[in-house]
Amino acid sequence: MTKNANFKRRVRARAAKTGESYTAALRQLRHTHGPRHANKSVRLAVAQTTFHDDPRDISRLRASGLEMRRLMHEAHEAGARLLHFPEGATCSPNKRIMSANGPGEIGPSDWNRFEWGVLREELDATRRLARELRLWTIVGSAHRLTPPHRPHNSLYVISDHGEVVTRYDERMLSNTKISFMYSPGKIPVTFEVDGIRFGCALGMETHYPELFIEYERLDVDCVLFSTTGETPIAAPGFAAEALGHAASNAYWVSFSAHAPQSLAAPSGIAGPDGRWATQCRTDGTASIAVANIETNREHPARPWRRTARTGIYDRHRVDSDPRSDGRNMF
Repeated sequence: MTKNANFKRRVRARAAKTGESYTAALRQLRHTHGPRHANKSVRLAVAQTTFHDDPRDISRLRASGLEMRRLMHEAHEAGARLLHFPEGATCSPNKRIMSANGPGEIGPSDWNRFEWGVLREELDATRRLARELRLWTIVGSAHRLTPPHRPHNSLYVISDHGEVVTRYDERMLSNTKISFMYSPGKIPVTFEVDGIRFGCALGMETHYPELFIEYERLDVDCVLFSTTGETPIAAPGFAAEALGHAASNAYWVSFSAHAPQSLAAPSGIAGPDGRWATQCRTDGTASIAVANIETNREHPARPWRRTARTGIYDRHRVDSDPRSDGRNMF
């Protein structure tokens, strides 16, 4: 009885503080403190990898696969439960190499130039190692569709049983990607590891805050954002956006890109406070960084921001126009 009375007092206190009805406050507190919402933690590793952009080059496809699996061993030795790779981790096809009109002119991609069989072998080897290490592994890759449909630019979610449990397809493609290279995805994708809920984003999607707000509404604890990073030029902007999304949505953001951009902005894991919890090396080489992703269900920021978007301010507004009422200017 005492426990129930204390809970009711908390509901009434929340309703008084936020302006919600008793029923709305009750629903929110039950949601916040339900079984799935107990504080949880998972050890996450983020990777930056060597950049390869020619899918015709079998030796480089093999080298990328070997490098990925080396980093998987490093993540396992560091105690990671999940390892997050960048966009096109095995190969990020160059638009000029793929162009049927190229390389001088960018045109429709000729996907017959991709060594799909080699890619499949490398992904299968990666899946087998994920099972062996019991390591969830998130891999950026082109996903082949039945011709004449263009491939998706995707993130494969490989479970610790070595199974592809879901796949995220980039939705907000660049002008070149949508004009000449890929088919866009349609839906957000979430999955859970040890009670921590993850969402996926890809390519240039940090430029679209609505996608990250959507994941907040889907109750994720961390968004895994993978991009390329052929050069350091655009890296600081993407990294800054990752920090901003983490802070404004009060969740974690893992930022994974290729190693060349690490000279300006290495891969890293951003905390809900908008700061880097960890980052990879800054020397342009492949590496991982590891941090514990922890949820704090008692923190008021996220539930309050949700409440603030429900129209609670309307009843407090006054009928005053400061542009025409000089008495209220000072």
